This record gives sequence, structure tokens and C-alpha cells, in this order.
Amino acid sequence: MLLAVANTSADYLPVLVQVLLAAALAGGIVGISHLLGQRARKNSIKDSAYECGVKPEGITHTRFSVKFYITAMLFILFDIEVVFLIPWTFVYREFLSHHIAILAPMGFFLFVLVLGLFYEVKKGALEWEK
Repeated sequence: MLLAVANTSADYLPVLVQVLLAAALAGGIVGISHLLGQRARKNSIKDSAYECGVKPEGITHTRFSVKFYITAMLFILFDIEVVFLIPWTFVYREFLSHHIAILAPMGFFLFVLVLGLFYEVKKGALEWEK
């Protein structure tokens, strides 16, 4: 026997209202800043970085090294993987009370995480100077 759950459009009305409010707020903020914001003139001090009113000499925009971006991507990668550990800490006792083995899968997850970190250290991805 199949149980059918009828989803009406009224169930999604709060989501639609939230999406419309978010779009209206974003559009309103951009529109107001466009209307009321100051436009920088060419060759003015407003176009450059803040230098206490003194025009900068030489190169004002420096390029970042590729190592910076690699380190940033690795940080995001490992940071997101560690965030997956937070729900596990909340449900660990509940899984134990229902006799569900959760320690082995999380141990494997941590093993792969630490293995990846050692691999990146061995490859020198976290070294700034070479």
C-alpha cells in the first residue's frame, strides 16, 4: 500500500515569500547605493588605495603568489571536512544507545583526513619559501 503525501502550493508559500523578500532587499540595497553613492572621478585620489591624501608612486596593486591560493584552498578543504565532525559529536551517544556502530566509519574518515594532510605536507604545499 502506497501512502501519498499531497503537497499543495500553500506549503511552499512561506519559502516563496522569503525568496521574494530576499530578492527585494538585495535589489533595494543595490539600487539605493547606485542612486545615492558617490561616483569616483578618473585620476582622483578616490580611485587609489588610501594613502592619507598622497598619490601613490609605483605599482599600487601587487600580485599574490600561487602558493597563497593553494594554501587558501587547502584551508577551506580541511575546514569543511572538520565541520563534518560536529554533527557526529552530537549524535554519538544516540547511535550508541541504539547499538549502531559509528566509531569505525568516523575513524576511517579521520584517517583519510590525516592521510591527506600528511600528503600535502610531504608535497610541500604548505611551505611558503622554496
